[in-house]
Amino acid sequence: MRTIIATEKAPAAIGPYSQANKFGNLVITSGQLPIDMATGAFPEGIEAQTKASLENVKTILENAGSSMDKVLKTTVFPVSYTHLRAHET
Repeated sequence: MRTIIATEKAPAAIGPYSQANKFGNLVITSGQLPIDMATGAFPEGIEAQTKASLENVKTILENAGSSMDKVLKTTVFPVSYTHLRAHET
């Protein structure tokens, strides 16, 4: 059975999808923009944007009863190859 996951502690889904879907013990999140929930803005710099996106994923996972240590796979779509090094650290 599918459960739709939604929390106000992470950016709302933009479009006809949810922040995450839970199927039993499996949680699948949607892509997360780097929105700082404290300010509502995109942080400056790729490192801060990466951190904001991952914090949003963490919040959604925790709302679903999961955690970052249970993540099996992530996908990053960098807008520039110069950003690749920042994602590797």
